Amino acid sequence: SNLPSPVEQEQAKAKPLPDLNAEILYEDWDDVPPSSALEEISEEEAVQIIAEPLLPLQSSTLRDYVDHSETLAKLVHLGVDLSQVEKHQKAGQLLLTLDFEKDIKKILLFLKDVGVEDNQLGTFLTKNPYILAEDLEALETRVAYLKSKKFGKAEIAQMVSRAPYLLLFSVERLDNRLGFFKNELGFSVKKTKDLVIRLPRLLTGKLEPVKENLQVCQIELGFQRNEIQEIVFKTPKILTASSNKLKQTFDYLHNIMGIPHHMLTRFPQVFNSRLLRIKERHMFLTFLGRAQYDPAQPSYISLDQLVSLPDEVFCTEIAKASIQDFEKFLKTL
Repeated sequence: SNLPSPVEQEQAKAKPLPDLNAEILYEDWDDVPPSSALEEISEEEAVQIIAEPLLPLQSSTLRDYVDHSETLAKLVHLGVDLSQVEKHQKAGQLLLTLDFEKDIKKILLFLKDVGVEDNQLGTFLTKNPYILAEDLEALETRVAYLKSKKFGKAEIAQMVSRAPYLLLFSVERLDNRLGFFKNELGFSVKKTKDLVIRLPRLLTGKLEPVKENLQVCQIELGFQRNEIQEIVFKTPKILTASSNKLKQTFDYLHNIMGIPHHMLTRFPQVFNSRLLRIKERHMFLTFLGRAQYDPAQPSYISLDQLVSLPDEVFCTEIAKASIQDFEKFLKTL
């Protein structure tokens, strides 16, 4: 008879023959892992099974992914604040798609070569995670452009560290920004460079507030062009200050305290001070009969002394009074 014996039938049930038309994945059929979750395995086999942790299907915070992502874990170790990164649009999704060794390491080496210190890398990437998705060649081209404009290595390092988004801007945009400040302010190439080195965010921020403040200084506050040049060069932050604060501070200094334009040009740092501080100190000096801001007169008090000194020094050296007198006076206001 051609029928298989009962023993052969049982063997066929225990180990079915492979489909010759299917792809054979195992040469030795005895090595095939259990085909059923219910199949029993020994303790020795069980402890050798390593289960990969599953990524959360959905989460509102990157913290939930740190234990599952080598990239995120290394970024945290580097000092990146993931809670701040999440506030940047689509930055969280970006980090989850990147591989540390393949995508991130080369950017870190580039930043270190530019001059960003090791202890600043975490803070830098917290503020600008998008640089991790930038093409390395494009970044190198932008640094080469700054070098071609005679910015030194230390100056470039300072600018990149203080304005983390700087290297996201194309060469054309950087060139247009430098041209804008040079032409708008009438600065030389050297003065333009000095300006953006001291306040590099001028190259990355919006230009509308800058244009508005320049118009306010000229049209509403009445400064001459050469005075505006001097004010901006001494105090670049005036270009990005609130225009309302600028007008209020000028109004008090010029119209209440009687400070002329040329004196404000000489001490433009006063515009960076809190208006309340200026008011309190001026009223105290007026109360004491010492509010004298004319350098041609005795007991002259400069605007720098008025706003920059700590309260105790201001009281003893400028107001010739005690800090207790000043505090008591402030309670009467």
